[in-house]
Amino acid sequence: MNEFEQNLIKSMQEALDMQNGKAIGRTRNFPDPKRVRKMAKLTQKEMAMFMGVSLSGYRKWEQGQRAVSGPALNLLRVIEKNPDAVINALSA
Repeated sequence: MNEFEQNLIKSMQEALDMQNGKAIGRTRNFPDPKRVRKMAKLTQKEMAMFMGVSLSGYRKWEQGQRAVSGPALNLLRVIEKNPDAVINALSA
């Protein structure tokens, strides 16, 4: 089986998994906001402030009710890599 056929089968399996509720889709590749927040030792309120979103909006990210996207997703990825630098920069 060539690479194209393998990728096609993999894509079809992922689609079936999503349809059957076994997979979330793209969001599984995103950093977990709760894990990143705990790693940064921040409260939900503090994290929402640093991310520039409302507390209720941030909580929806943690609960998986809304996907993080755009600049907020990029900021979350940066916080994941170097939380202290981001917190220091945004606190100044």
